[in-house]
Amino acid sequence: MNLRQLEAFRATIESGSITGAADLLHISQPSVSRLIGDLERSVGFPLFIRAGRGLVSTVEARRFYQAVESMFIGTDRLKELADTIRTTAGGVVSVGVIPAFSYIVMPEAVGELYENRPDVRIMVYTRNTPSIVDAVRMLQFDLGIVGRSPPYDGVEVLFQTAVPYVCLLPETHALASGKGDVDLEEIAGTETFVTFGGAYPDEMLDIDHQLSARLRQSSRLSAANMPVAASLVRGTGALGIVDPYSAKIAQKLGGVVSRPIRQSLKYNIAIVTKGLDTLSLEAKELAELFIEKLAKRD
Repeated sequence: MNLRQLEAFRATIESGSITGAADLLHISQPSVSRLIGDLERSVGFPLFIRAGRGLVSTVEARRFYQAVESMFIGTDRLKELADTIRTTAGGVVSVGVIPAFSYIVMPEAVGELYENRPDVRIMVYTRNTPSIVDAVRMLQFDLGIVGRSPPYDGVEVLFQTAVPYVCLLPETHALASGKGDVDLEEIAGTETFVTFGGAYPDEMLDIDHQLSARLRQSSRLSAANMPVAASLVRGTGALGIVDPYSAKIAQKLGGVVSRPIRQSLKYNIAIVTKGLDTLSLEAKELAELFIEKLAKRD
């Protein structure tokens, strides 16, 4: 297995064809086919199957692609950093954020750095928490804004807090006009909730296992992240237990309302880095802006 084979594999996945990959890499189609064949023999499983006149990636290829893409994120960042060093006097700051903060907090902090430091290039990536932690650990990202419960192995936590989950409801729901807290124990057997990967809300802090099982039992909907779950509340009429940031985004779009939850369910937030000694002055400045924005919202 070598870098050229991985480049051919990545280009084929992204373009959807050998022809497209050849155009991206500026090499011949037979060369791409040969590189893919060599890689398949190296990994020991097929990467693509023929479907009519095109190619379809296998399940194994899509899993393998996630790891390959993580590697290339680091390579791409090195290229961008080299370009910046060559052409500008400023630096580059890279940050990974979970989807819940891609529309709130992150734009505010990045906007200030963008305004204050015109010589700095800022790269923002949206990933889930495990992917962000892995990328920060491998120095692919300078900073990460992550959720889920600690610990975050292999990284340094610059800031950590927790905020209460809220119940998101369609504005036409009978509970939408109510006052006070929503008691999940009372409605777990009668309402349908959006879950995450079939497991949510097991990862909530201190949730009762029996209550968690009851919430999952009637669930027919699953989402990859909280902003998507919030949007499904609007589209399906199911209820959602989401962080307040995702709830705020959903409410701005209309059609849903949020209410506090009687149970003490906390959503963890952290800003992580590989280490303070790895951060540039610009990255430290962005970290301080993130901390300031998050602290104000506690």
